[in-house]
Amino acid sequence: MVRRHHEVRRSAAALSGALAVTLLLAGCAAERRTPAATGGAAPGVTATTVKVGGVLTKTSASGYSTKDAEIGARARFERANAEGGVNGRKIEFVGAEDDGQDAAKGDAAARKLVQKDQVFALVPVHAPNFGGAAFLEQQGVPWFGWATGPQWCGTRTGFGYNGCLAPRKGAGSQTWWGRQMADLLGGAQGKSVYVQTTDSSGSKYGGTTISQSFAAAGFELAGVNSGLPAAAPPPDWLPYVNKIMTSDGGKAPDVVVSVIAGTKFNVGLYSALKRAGYRGVLTDATSYDAAILKDPASAQAMEGVVAAPMFEPFESTAPEIAAFKADVEKVAPGATLTQHMAIGYWAADIFLDLLAKTGKDLTREKFLATANGGYSYENAGFGRIRFPQDHTEPNGCGALVKLEGGAFKVAKSMKCFDNVPLR
Repeated sequence: MVRRHHEVRRSAAALSGALAVTLLLAGCAAERRTPAATGGAAPGVTATTVKVGGVLTKTSASGYSTKDAEIGARARFERANAEGGVNGRKIEFVGAEDDGQDAAKGDAAARKLVQKDQVFALVPVHAPNFGGAAFLEQQGVPWFGWATGPQWCGTRTGFGYNGCLAPRKGAGSQTWWGRQMADLLGGAQGKSVYVQTTDSSGSKYGGTTISQSFAAAGFELAGVNSGLPAAAPPPDWLPYVNKIMTSDGGKAPDVVVSVIAGTKFNVGLYSALKRAGYRGVLTDATSYDAAILKDPASAQAMEGVVAAPMFEPFESTAPEIAAFKADVEKVAPGATLTQHMAIGYWAADIFLDLLAKTGKDLTREKFLATANGGYSYENAGFGRIRFPQDHTEPNGCGALVKLEGGAFKVAKSMKCFDNVPLR
């Protein structure tokens, strides 16, 4: 009995050992099949598809939303697929996660897309408070969108469709807005500009770069005011208006630049300035929005305002814009064209161009090597992009649109200018 008991124990031990070896070998085999372990095909890549997904601020407490970027990206991907894909692979677009304008949710969304959904890249990323940058950089996952914050800049994986818009001191800073405005006004000599921002860090930073843009174009800087509260429009605009109206040696400046996010802010500021008798030029980066035209009071306040989008306007006759409109109409018939839609579209367009240039043998490492190895791409829709240069500075391109007679009109088509070192 004792000998038989020992034999049973030895058999069980042998079986257990064999099972452990089998599981170990199976695990090793699985590990060998894992793309990341071998340098083979990347996660999200098959012989016929490349999987991508995005992160947007679809909802927020303030009502701000970039959800239309998903339509723009999908429109560009659908055209690529209809043309046979890229290097034999079609784009599998899983859609975009909502970060709710919360950095922690953005980080969680990026991790879900990479770890659970196994995407190859994040396209589009269009979220002002995106919190997934550090994770994507650490994982070597490419991401494409609008590089509005410093989290995009200085990375090797984040690709803003118009470069880095928050350069550090000494790096290149844009001059296109000031130079385009100078061309529109017949020159900057003898003309003054006043820059109004809120007290938020992003707005104040924009005030620094934009004031330098106008100075580089030859305008005289009448003043920069960052005292406007960012939480909500003030109950009384008079103190701000009085400061503007006397900023140029006791008289009003020729140009007022608003670096304020939100239609309510700009409607309030512009209405107050017009009531005070201001007859100069009003300009900002956010007023190119068809939704403004639906509200008579907003449309009246914005009449004559010159907006500065960083893409070719929808009213342009450029073939690239005709293609953009046709592509959007196919996936979202009757949709109103928006800035966010254009940003998603052009971010996807750059990703597709890089994908084609990387070639059939696709890994994230080869993709990033192509992107950061002297990559250059020009398109009339957004200007030009150059990496790795534009990881640390903006692409230097933009257009001007004027609201005139209740309709948007192209004031200056897309043009690119050299940057200057940020002081």
